[in-house]
Amino acid sequence: MNQMSRRQFLRVTGATIAGSSLAVLGFAPATALAEVRQYKLARTTETRNTCPYCSVGCGLLMYGLGDGAKNAAASIIHIEGDPDHPVNRGTLCPKGASLVDFIHSPGRLLEPKYRAPGSNEWTPISWDKALDRIAKLMKEDRDANFIEKTEDGKTVNRWISTGMLAASAASNEVGYLTHKAMRTMGMLPFDNQARV
Repeated sequence: MNQMSRRQFLRVTGATIAGSSLAVLGFAPATALAEVRQYKLARTTETRNTCPYCSVGCGLLMYGLGDGAKNAAASIIHIEGDPDHPVNRGTLCPKGASLVDFIHSPGRLLEPKYRAPGSNEWTPISWDKALDRIAKLMKEDRDANFIEKTEDGKTVNRWISTGMLAASAASNEVGYLTHKAMRTMGMLPFDNQARV
């Protein structure tokens, strides 16, 4: 019979007690080693966008879940800075980092609303109706207030009764096209949030 030293006895009993205690607590090494946590963005769709908050125009990567089926609504689950964007190179300020809360806010407007003159209630309308109304009102105002010539006969083609404030988070190309479209109509009051 093999004699066990006191040190060997304590080592064996200590390991046995520790092992049985962990088993009682639900720890099973085989299960823990076999289970790998799934990467949370593995099944998502990545979309590039621009932060809507300030005039810096940081790039975003938005990750949404949803298979694109007609009866399933996609949901944004994660937003991070775009490391390939030349403005922020992957970083976001606290407001940009909290955009998921902005997207899922119960008070977020998802459709245009219209308040009739004298009314105190806003009613939802379609995007087509809203854009048609804006175009109609702009046309009426331009027709009524367009200045073709000055008093001394110089051709100026000005429309100064309506102004345009462009979004600074847009790209240079969008800003250029917006500027050209407004100037083509003769609109002089034109500004961009990025100038501020």
